[in-house]
Amino acid sequence: MVDITHKTNTLRIATAQAIVQVSRPETIAAIQNRTVPKGDVFEMAKAAGLLAVKKTPDLLPDCHPIPIEYTGVTYRIEDLTIVIELTVKTIYKTGVEVEAMHGASVVALTLYDMLKPIDKGVEIRNIKLLEKKGGKSDRKAIPENLKTAVIVCSDSISKGIGEDKSGRKIIEKLDLLGIEVNDYSIIPDSKTTIQEKIKSLCAFSYQLILITGGTGLSPRDVTPEAVSELIDREIPGIAETARQYGQERIPTSMLSRSIAGLIGETLVLTMPGSTGGVTDYMDALFPHVLHVFSVMKGNKH
Repeated sequence: MVDITHKTNTLRIATAQAIVQVSRPETIAAIQNRTVPKGDVFEMAKAAGLLAVKKTPDLLPDCHPIPIEYTGVTYRIEDLTIVIELTVKTIYKTGVEVEAMHGASVVALTLYDMLKPIDKGVEIRNIKLLEKKGGKSDRKAIPENLKTAVIVCSDSISKGIGEDKSGRKIIEKLDLLGIEVNDYSIIPDSKTTIQEKIKSLCAFSYQLILITGGTGLSPRDVTPEAVSELIDREIPGIAETARQYGQERIPTSMLSRSIAGLIGETLVLTMPGSTGGVTDYMDALFPHVLHVFSVMKGNKH
């Protein structure tokens, strides 16, 4: 099974379709009049579809067990054709398109099974996905030519003692998103130095500044204080989201004092100084946090 532990829960919706073709008008009449010997065809098939959706991971080895929070089945009769549409919803880390297609196929198969005693010409056709929402398919476009800087705050690394890993991890993650880092620097844990560096980047119209280090509780951890004095508009939800994401994985994530906000039109994010910490923050926030640049232009959420 694919590792999805790094993903975040989002609303996932998928709708699948299956078509059942009968050979006689009398079959359609029997369905509508509920005179099929095996019972109410639509209701029985619907129940089978609901069960099939829930049982999908039991039959398909690579499918993750997920909380199914809604399943809906609709029918449409067009001449001798029965069009089945089945919609599945969940709030989880992975999509539900396979669950929707499996459910639709079982609805169709149940129709076939119930109708074959009265119609030997029943056929199942065109099981397909109609629509999916959530996850990668709904990601908004990443702004082009986003002028980006990465700052590593560390007394020891700035003195050449130790190697920067967290800043490099941020750059690696940004590269996967197609975002080029235009400035990469390592500075000591000094409030004045941090502020001077940020002001310099803002003066050169940097749009995104990511800072790693100095967000803990040691006497030299001053990054939040340095940044908060410069921020014009704090965005509390960014750090809250990252901490919540981290807390589900590392119990000590609650101790991070990271903050985020706008300095003019520059988005500044502060992150922990550990490789694991920045990995969690990047996974939790990107690429959706970049929607802030669209919102600042007056576009709707």
